[in-house]
Amino acid sequence: MIYIGIDVVKDKHDCFISDSDGNALFKAFTITINRDGFDELYRKILTVSDDLYNIKVGLEATGHYSYNLLGFLFSKGFPTYVINPLHTNLYRKSLSL
Repeated sequence: MIYIGIDVVKDKHDCFISDSDGNALFKAFTITINRDGFDELYRKILTVSDDLYNIKVGLEATGHYSYNLLGFLFSKGFPTYVINPLHTNLYRKSLSL
């Protein structure tokens, strides 16, 4: 399984791609919030797997800042999940004392 995490920010999107064992397949990278940036992300994803059932994309629920990227990922057929940042923060806190 390939996991893609995207931190959605107003001016850019930070991306990380890893395998099921947590090994980074690319060093974390930043894409622009336009078609060129989205195409760059798409090309990198295809270099690690072209099997859509082997890919899971998760990105922050940040309102309108993620809409264009979300639409792009859906149009390419990627299983994409919008994650509430509060939930991930609470989960992270639950893993430590």
